[in-house]
Amino acid sequence: NTTVDAQVHHEFSGLKALKDELQVHALDAGHPWHTLSMGMTGDYKIAIECGSTMVRIGSAIFGARNYG
Repeated sequence: NTTVDAQVHHEFSGLKALKDELQVHALDAGHPWHTLSMGMTGDYKIAIECGSTMVRIGSAIFGARNYG
């Protein structure tokens, strides 16, 4: 769904911008933050496009969870 994808892209882009802004003003700004974890199996491509360095893809590997 392109509307959902656009919203996810917007949210992930905002998180990336927030991470970058916080890093600039962090007390220990001399040590870069290498990890930005966002995205899961269903939206990992968008997450990577927006700067994620860690995604959770358990459902792609193990299948959907069975809660019943």
